[in-house]
Amino acid sequence: TMVVEVEDFFGVYMLYCTNPKYKGRIYIGFTVNPERRITQHNAGKQKGGAWRTSGRGPWDMVLITHGFPSDIAALRFEWAWQHPHSSRRLTHVSRRSKKESSFEFHLRVLSHMLRAAPWCRLPLTIRWLKQEYRRDFAPGLEPPLHMPIAFGQVRAKPREKQGEEERHDMTKVRCRVCCRKFGSEDETLQCFHANCAMTTHIVCLAREFLKTEPEHLIPVEGQCPGCRRTLLWGNLIRYKKGCYGDLEEIHSSSQNHWADDLQL
Repeated sequence: TMVVEVEDFFGVYMLYCTNPKYKGRIYIGFTVNPERRITQHNAGKQKGGAWRTSGRGPWDMVLITHGFPSDIAALRFEWAWQHPHSSRRLTHVSRRSKKESSFEFHLRVLSHMLRAAPWCRLPLTIRWLKQEYRRDFAPGLEPPLHMPIAFGQVRAKPREKQGEEERHDMTKVRCRVCCRKFGSEDETLQCFHANCAMTTHIVCLAREFLKTEPEHLIPVEGQCPGCRRTLLWGNLIRYKKGCYGDLEEIHSSSQNHWADDLQL
């Protein structure tokens, strides 16, 4: 099974307890390293696991939402998912019914969160880590069209040190929008379409995409200044972080809109 590696990983995950004594219990958490975190949970609090999961395992990490721009953004998402009835953004979410399992309830909360501001504009990916737990989102509560549903394991990719030669090459490139040189590769975005060499500052391209939506801070889509094709902002971010290629494996009927944008 292919494991996707992602740079600058910030994710919020859902654990499912498989211990017969506690089976079906759910735990929501934040991580920058999914592989290490599930190992800690199953090893107990002495090894870094949470006290709520310690001694109750084994646990499966079944679902993770990733693509947050910072750890603060992910931690706020985690808190709201853990406390939906305390979040002012989720007052419309009804409480868990008697017929609803904890798993079903937390998935329902997630579906509402992905469609609520400010999370609805983020370039998030909803990833099922274990196929046997996968559930479809309820009709009318599917994630926004720019958020793909992916399958398979994900790993935090160590940030590679930029070599002297690479830094020198970056000084020869100019932003396609403002024509200024780049200070580092960290502040750049590149078009992923073949035969397009468009490179811009992240901020410059965001402003360009938001010209028709000046009231927002995060764009959803826009036209490439190079090849003039329509680009999803989330795809540009995923391409930069190294988790774009596996999106070609998506087989969700609700994600058919990705087909055009995946023709590289």
